[in-house]
Amino acid sequence: MRKQRYFLGLVFGSLCTMSSASADDHAGQTAHAEKLLQADHAWNGDAYTSYPQGKPQLTVLKITIAPHAALPWHEHPVPNAGYVLEGTLTIEDKASGKTKTFHKGEAFAESENDPHRGVAGDEPTVLLLTYAGTPGRPTSIPLAGEKNEY
Repeated sequence: MRKQRYFLGLVFGSLCTMSSASADDHAGQTAHAEKLLQADHAWNGDAYTSYPQGKPQLTVLKITIAPHAALPWHEHPVPNAGYVLEGTLTIEDKASGKTKTFHKGEAFAESENDPHRGVAGDEPTVLLLTYAGTPGRPTSIPLAGEKNEY
């Protein structure tokens, strides 16, 4: 379980860290890390309870959503996190109606086994998503009657 968290953090941090610091700011160091997210619960307050059992498999996706488009209602069966590369994303929780908007440069912890969807803002939204799953397990499951998220 610790290894999965470490690898998820390593992959997500490596792909998402964007710093405007100059080389002089970190003289003598070979790298600079900026923690974008560390969470034990999703954006909506739901606690993460465990990782899936089995061989770990990380999946990293870059998704582009058209302006004002709403993704289909779906759930994620595994812990995952996102980073907004461009635009804005409003996540809507189906059961509670709760929403939260994330802007360019912000990271978020997505909900697990909780119906929700994302809605893009006025411009295309580009996301980097990282999932901590297992081989053969989907990263997203549409609700009945909905299309696949991607």
